[in-house]
Amino acid sequence: MSRIAFITAAALIGAAAFAYAEDPPKSDNDCDDGTLQMIECIEGKTKLWDKRMNAAYQDALKDAEPAQREQLRAAQRLWLQYRDANCAYYQLGQGSIARVQAEDCMFRMTKARAKELDGTDSRLQN
Repeated sequence: MSRIAFITAAALIGAAAFAYAEDPPKSDNDCDDGTLQMIECIEGKTKLWDKRMNAAYQDALKDAEPAQREQLRAAQRLWLQYRDANCAYYQLGQGSIARVQAEDCMFRMTKARAKELDGTDSRLQN
């Protein structure tokens, strides 16, 4: 029974990670061909969003007033620490699903921060 639960959870996480993605996966496996492939696929998507986040951060720094720049730098450093600590929580879970959950956490949080920084986060728009 636990094996079925594990497989179901892994498939759901892979499907959720793919559903959140706006960029296609690097391969045709759609992030669901086994744990290692899921992790690699999610990592690839995270790297794409990390680049977008860094570009948005640099643009925000350029557009900010001097006092805002320092605050943005401090906020980004703290946000990175929070993201890493938050996702490390999932990494400490049991079984190989913990790695998938941790990678999915990094992906979701990085994507959300990129959207926040570049102003495409619909929650921030009126």
